[in-house]
Amino acid sequence: MSESQTARAQATRSKLLGATFTEIYQRGYHAASLNDIAAAAGITKGALFHHFDGKQALGYAVVDEVLAPVLDERWLAPLASTDDPITTLQDAFRRHIRDDIASGNLAYGCPMNNLAQEMAPHDKGFRVRMDALYADWRRAIASALTRGQRAGRVRADVDVRAAATLVVAGQIGIWATGKHTQDAKLMTGAGEALCVALETLRAGRRPSTRRATRSRRGAGKS
Repeated sequence: MSESQTARAQATRSKLLGATFTEIYQRGYHAASLNDIAAAAGITKGALFHHFDGKQALGYAVVDEVLAPVLDERWLAPLASTDDPITTLQDAFRRHIRDDIASGNLAYGCPMNNLAQEMAPHDKGFRVRMDALYADWRRAIASALTRGQRAGRVRADVDVRAAATLVVAGQIGIWATGKHTQDAKLMTGAGEALCVALETLRAGRRPSTRRATRSRRGAGKS
């Protein structure tokens, strides 16, 4: 195959992956249509099968070649070298919430979570891939929090693995809130609540127990 043929094949493959990602993101994996994907990519269905064996292979490739790089760009790369992970995470949440509301992506939620929720119970290939992405995300957050502890920016008593799990679960909930309510203010409020929770991890801060103490005292009264 000549260099020009190779370049054309790669370009076609990229178009297919982009079209598949959009189709799955907006309609879901099961509802995604190979005919619509081929049409959106500007190729025939026969050409689609030249590059991929079928819908499952396309779906796996979307996880490996589209979602993984998006995860890295949006969430992992900013954490890679910072020693102030709390501010970095807060800035990332606020920026991505704002951008997804402005773009209208609020209506579709998080593409990773959508696909994980739809396919993990039914397809081991999807489950293994999605679980690996979420594990990478938790590790990146935990590593950044550890660096923050060494730099004196994160409380030394923070369980970094538990905090990382909370952050990832919080992202899932925030984007799910935007999707199922279609309420930008509620999604923004959920994001701010997570940012407040992150602030309690900062060195020199302690979670407030006053309200919890009052609640326990009140619960004991008849």
